[in-house]
Order: sequence, then structure tokens, then C-alpha cells
Amino acid sequence: MDLDPATSDGQAIDYRALHTGSLIALVLGIISVAVPFTAPNSLEYCLMVAPIPIVGIIVALRSLGTIRRHPDQYTGKPLAQLGLILSLVFLIGGVSYGGYVYATEVPDGYTRISFNGMKPDELQERNGLAIPPEIAALNGKRIFIKGYIRPGSSPMRTNIDRFLLVRDNSQCCFGDITKVKYFDQMAVEITG
Repeated sequence: MDLDPATSDGQAIDYRALHTGSLIALVLGIISVAVPFTAPNSLEYCLMVAPIPIVGIIVALRSLGTIRRHPDQYTGKPLAQLGLILSLVFLIGGVSYGGYVYATEVPDGYTRISFNGMKPDELQERNGLAIPPEIAALNGKRIFIKGYIRPGSSPMRTNIDRFLLVRDNSQCCFGDITKVKYFDQMAVEITG
């Protein structure tokens, strides 16, 4: 067996390994599309998935640095560059769009609240206070809250005048309803 690195015709084989980080950067760049998809739902959800492109950017930059330092050992520069571009575009575009939606979605004259804000703290719960005072003060006022209509919470399919609004899809349709707490839902009655 001939272990000579030259081929049978005397030419040396020029082999460079694909840098694994460049492939990981590309995959993270593609997965980063989750940031703009979550942006219209909630800026909070958008920021929860923002670490994906941030890690993609870091991995891409490290891969590009390694490939640049060892061009005779590694290849994959185009993959790392594409991963870097995708991560940057989806991060900047998604967070910007999420911020724009957050800043413009509440109509004039309405107060934004969230289901997290409706949860009493431990001291309030121990004292039997089910609704925090700042939320109780909003009674009769115009509020803006995002949520989902729980199926079956309205007896009708058309001309709905009341329903149960819940925090998220897992409490709406797909999760264990027994785990839903009183501050994770609100009864809505449409008047006028």
C-alpha cells in the first residue's frame, strides 16, 4: 500500500476540511427567521428568540477568523458569510419590526396591560388580594391586551358577545387547561 500523499500521476492532493462552525453559522442564520415571525405577536417573544441570531453571528465571526488564519486547512468561508448575513438581517429586521409593532399597536386612549401584570405578587396573594390594585384601578377604562379566545368559552359561533381570553395558545387549545390560573385568563363581554 502506497501512503505517499501524491496521486498516481505525481500530483499532490490539495484537501481542506469544511470548518464545522461555518455550517453551524448557516443553520443558525436560517433558523433566525423565527425572529421576524414572532415580532407581530409580541416584542417579548421576539426578544426570547433573539439569542438564535446572536449566537449565529458569534459562530460565523469565529469561523471566519479561523478560516482566515488557516486558509490552507479550512474552507467554508461562503457558508459562514451567508450565515452571518442571514443572522444580521433577521435580528435587525425582526427586532426593529417587533419594536415598531409594539410602539404603534395600542390605539389612542387605551392603556396597555399584559397577563403578567394581572398576576398578584406573593404578598398580595397571601392577603387574599386576587387582583393587584393597579389593575383594579383600570375597571371601566379602555385597555389593550393581547391573547387568544379559548375554544368553547362562547356558546355561539357567530355574533359572539362574550368569551374567555387566555394568555397563549397552550392555554387556549393545546395545553392542560387545569394549569390555567385565574390571572392567566379574563372573561370578556362585548357591549354596545
